[in-house]
Amino acid sequence: MNLKVFLELVEIRTKIASLFPFLTAIVFSLTYFKEGNFWNTVLFFIGMLVFDMTTTAINNLMDYQKAKSETYKYENNVIGKEGLDPKKVGYLILSMLVFTLLIGLILSLKTGWLLLVMGGVVCFIGIFYTFGPIPLSRMPLGEIFSGVTMGLGIFAITVYINTPLQKVFYLVIDFKEGLFALTGNFWGVAAIFLASLPLIFTIANLMLANNLRDLEADIENHRYTLVYYIGRDVGIILFQTLMYSSYVAILLGLILGVFEWPILIVLATLPKIRKNLKEHKESLPHPRSFGYGIKNLVLFNSTYFLGLLLTLLWQQF
Repeated sequence: MNLKVFLELVEIRTKIASLFPFLTAIVFSLTYFKEGNFWNTVLFFIGMLVFDMTTTAINNLMDYQKAKSETYKYENNVIGKEGLDPKKVGYLILSMLVFTLLIGLILSLKTGWLLLVMGGVVCFIGIFYTFGPIPLSRMPLGEIFSGVTMGLGIFAITVYINTPLQKVFYLVIDFKEGLFALTGNFWGVAAIFLASLPLIFTIANLMLANNLRDLEADIENHRYTLVYYIGRDVGIILFQTLMYSSYVAILLGLILGVFEWPILIVLATLPKIRKNLKEHKESLPHPRSFGYGIKNLVLFNSTYFLGLLLTLLWQQF
């Protein structure tokens, strides 16, 4: 397997979805909690990227093995198309999982055992999203799990490793006495959740855009996603509602003091987002319709990130 095929197997182009929660959380930690940690961030980025690639490889392997359509299996799926050995792909996946676990253990020793718990939950969902007899991606749960796992999970973990001094949320374990205690700051945790909502919504919309486009192909391959149950028309309404809800979360955060006025720059994206939503509806079920989910995610979240950067600069004066 050469590098080009490996990057296609792990779909490196899709990693931007996990990059936005990570980058946004770093700047949010600096603007809201006034704390950051460079080396923890670097270690987590490596582990996060490798695990993200691992889950995508699992997804492609499971889709190959469970495919009912020969056309999909040998013309669309990278494993069949490139003639890869499924066993070797499995060994590659296992090695990446072990590497991710080692990174997680190192970070847990540096920051606290709660990281191991949070990371374990995220990894569990990521693995069983496509693995197992009834993977989550083949159920009407894909949007929820992808949005929460990446939008909230990555965001919260990044904030956690960047605020080790404040201990916004922290798990104390006394192995000798057999005691544990989960402590934290309620308002800090609430701020993290509110700040993660736009990321949850836009990442969930990425999965929803994929399922809106692939409804017929998913049914053929026995993947009964949320769109199968609610229908494409209701799915389109949900797609638009989630996108507009991202703006509501930002404005609510501004009112509650989670954000400062530079965050209002996200409102500049509204005209383009509205146009994208209209064109997305008109383009379904053409393959290009999925691109609007990507465009909206990149446009909104890059501006969200920029708003936090401007806030960080504003705080220096």
